Amino acid sequence: MTVKKGKKVDVVTLGCSKNLVDTEFLIRQFEANGIQVAHDAEQPDGEVAIINTCGFIGDAKEESIDTILSFAEAKKRGDIKQLYVMGCLSERYLEQLGQEIPEVDKFYGKFDWKNLISEVGATYRRDLMNERSLTTPNHYAYLKISEGCNRTCSYCAIPLITGKHKSRSMDDLLDEAKHLRDGGVKELQVIAQDLSFYGYDLYKDYKLPQLTEELAKIDGIEWIRLHYAYPAGFPMDVLKVMQENPKVCNYLDIALQHVSDNMLELMRRNVRKSQTYRLIEEMRQQVPGIHLRTTFITGHPGETEADFQEMVQFVKDARFERLGVFPYSHEDDTYAFKKYQDDIPFEVKQERADHIMEIQNGISKEINQEKVGQNMKVIVDREEGDYFIGRTEFDSPEVDQEVLLPKETNDELTIGEFYQVDITDSEDYDLFGVAQKK
Repeated sequence: MTVKKGKKVDVVTLGCSKNLVDTEFLIRQFEANGIQVAHDAEQPDGEVAIINTCGFIGDAKEESIDTILSFAEAKKRGDIKQLYVMGCLSERYLEQLGQEIPEVDKFYGKFDWKNLISEVGATYRRDLMNERSLTTPNHYAYLKISEGCNRTCSYCAIPLITGKHKSRSMDDLLDEAKHLRDGGVKELQVIAQDLSFYGYDLYKDYKLPQLTEELAKIDGIEWIRLHYAYPAGFPMDVLKVMQENPKVCNYLDIALQHVSDNMLELMRRNVRKSQTYRLIEEMRQQVPGIHLRTTFITGHPGETEADFQEMVQFVKDARFERLGVFPYSHEDDTYAFKKYQDDIPFEVKQERADHIMEIQNGISKEINQEKVGQNMKVIVDREEGDYFIGRTEFDSPEVDQEVLLPKETNDELTIGEFYQVDITDSEDYDLFGVAQKK
């Protein structure tokens, strides 16, 4: 069976924003073939369902499996005619999934989704290779600059799924960014598994600073935000670009994961505690007011109470503006899975994660209180109940805090527009404000 023009396909995306970009490329191809697409619909009703899966950690894999099984049941009932699965989970467990869930018509990996287009009766159009149909609000988009990762962190399954680091060419990225701009995008979230390594495979040099400068030259793009840098070998020149160019948000997402030398060695992070402290200090010196987002892992094999207390002290010392914590997940075939015993009870992992977040709550509350009385540039994302909801340059969509603009004290605001906002109040993870009249 093939899908005729005008028929409908439901696409469900699980996992991270990198997966979302793949979905948006896929949707653009379908729509160019005259196929109607619904994304993450509450009530899927297409003839064909496509699930873009995540396979990073246990919870994400479980969600992907549950979603596949739910759609497999829908196929048994006759609610859908075809079911396809793509993405990270099927890249990693292609044969096993095919054997265990025969209701799926075909499993595709993370990089062969173009073949899925012809499978459902469409034709891949190479002239649209840098174009996407956004699933985000039209005023912002994710720009994925590379795939894969060359790091060998003990706990991470990403290289097993995506392979070695592979940068996209700067020309392709600039072309894609201009297409996004032409569609109304004003804000780019630059993403990769490892921003720090961008360009080395293509140009024999680390090109994140140059790419960021070139993106900032595109008229109509007002904000550029950088996500998922790696501390070892971080290209320090990007801080100069950030400091000098007002389009580049004073924001950096850099995953540190731990700080004790013992754990950094067990995790194979290729960085030391002293280097980590110096890196954070240098970032704050070179870009005054920078907001740093990071993540930590609690309960990695071998983590002692003393190791954890070093993390606690580091969080207090560094005072990260944005922070997340994940209990360690023992992932198949990773270095840690092969070499270490998962020897820390989940309850301990979770207690440590909760303790870090309790400290972070207090830090976030204090930082937000300092913003009361300031005037800040805010982009409005949506309208929700009695509020318009926006973000500052220090807030990435979905993962960071927001600015709540009460309708009773704000004139009618336009989604996707920037406003100067007087911050009037704060909570642990949100700000409140009044937009100045334009």
